[in-house]
Amino acid sequence: MSTTASRHVAIAGAGLLGRLLALQLSRAGHRVEVFDPAPDGQGRGAAGWTAAGMLSPLAELETADARVFQWGLRSVQLWPQILAGLDDPVEFSQQGSLLVAHREDAGAARRVLDVLAHKAPPGHAAQSLSAAQLSSLEPAVRPGLQAWLLPGEGRIHTVQAMAALLRAAAGVDWHWGRTVLEASPAALRLEDGWRRFDWVFDVRGIGARPQLPMRGVRGEIFWVQAPGLDLRRPIRLLHARHRVYLVPRAPDQVVVGASEIESEDRSPVSLRTTVELLAAAHSVLPALAEARVVHSESNLRPATPDNLPVLASESGLTRINGLFRHGWLIAPAMVEAALEQWS
Repeated sequence: MSTTASRHVAIAGAGLLGRLLALQLSRAGHRVEVFDPAPDGQGRGAAGWTAAGMLSPLAELETADARVFQWGLRSVQLWPQILAGLDDPVEFSQQGSLLVAHREDAGAARRVLDVLAHKAPPGHAAQSLSAAQLSSLEPAVRPGLQAWLLPGEGRIHTVQAMAALLRAAAGVDWHWGRTVLEASPAALRLEDGWRRFDWVFDVRGIGARPQLPMRGVRGEIFWVQAPGLDLRRPIRLLHARHRVYLVPRAPDQVVVGASEIESEDRSPVSLRTTVELLAAAHSVLPALAEARVVHSESNLRPATPDNLPVLASESGLTRINGLFRHGWLIAPAMVEAALEQWS
């Protein structure tokens, strides 16, 4: 990104994308102002807060396209560089992830694996694990499950990262409690009128409606505490009805998610999701029987009609949106691509 000419930049939205943009633009010498309806930097309205932080480019190919896959690969490279430049520690691991399936779900698992094999480029494949190999990698996983290793994948502690990105963006003017009504080339319309800038980045998620055809897709997660549980890698259970993942967080927590419901209801987690996700999680990790549910949360993922991300630029305006279920996986690479176009 060129730093030869300082610009006055506005960012509409202080979620994950907004924080990454603010950090990089401010460090490049630009004057940056960020506008967000949240009351402060810890407001949990942005979808980035409600995520387990799986960094799984290959696994996401089940529903994503090649562009998401390539952005995911690039982001897995970028995250260690970004985190190294932050003042606060953020939990990050890149030891691969696991796909697992019960014997009775072998058909559903095979269909997913066939999709991945068909869509993935050469050199990227799930590696079948024997029972002994699975036990060696993850002793806490129930014996008898079929399992595959996805090398190079990882995880990030999303709550730590959201807070650390905010604190690291020194010199940025954060305007909390300010709703952007419209984003246009070099201008934002706020509740008290229009303001002019050299450039605008619109990363408001579903708040970008009606200028973008966005919808919210409800997702629900649980944090469970299981002292003594030794889990090192994210796990995705291949199931005929559910997408279930389990992501460890130090020292003794596991994030369990996530429902995917076509609804913009932000109410608390439903009984159905509670029963189905936690029962599925226990079927993978028997030690969770005595775990304690310490937190549950619901939020809305911003999605386009085809569930694929949008990166569009014109003079004075860049829009990034539609990260759907891939936010932490692709955000760094999308920001990098946007800034390369901008410069």
